[in-house]
Amino acid sequence: MEKRKILARILEFFLIGVALGILEDMLAIFFYTGESFNFNMLWIAALVAIPFAIISELIVDHSEVFRKLVGKFWRKK
Repeated sequence: MEKRKILARILEFFLIGVALGILEDMLAIFFYTGESFNFNMLWIAALVAIPFAIISELIVDHSEVFRKLVGKFWRKK
């Protein structure tokens, strides 16, 4: 894979997957609980957002990764 595609995928993962996921979680926490912003809330939002970003950006949006993982699983049998 060429370097430009790798860089684009990494930027997509961090900017769209992680950053927007954290922002979305922070807004949900703020509107649901009414808590003011603090770094503990940011830490929890990041812990929730990162696994979902991995699932959505690297596996669902880029199906060749998913096919390789599933292919390895089925070949082990």
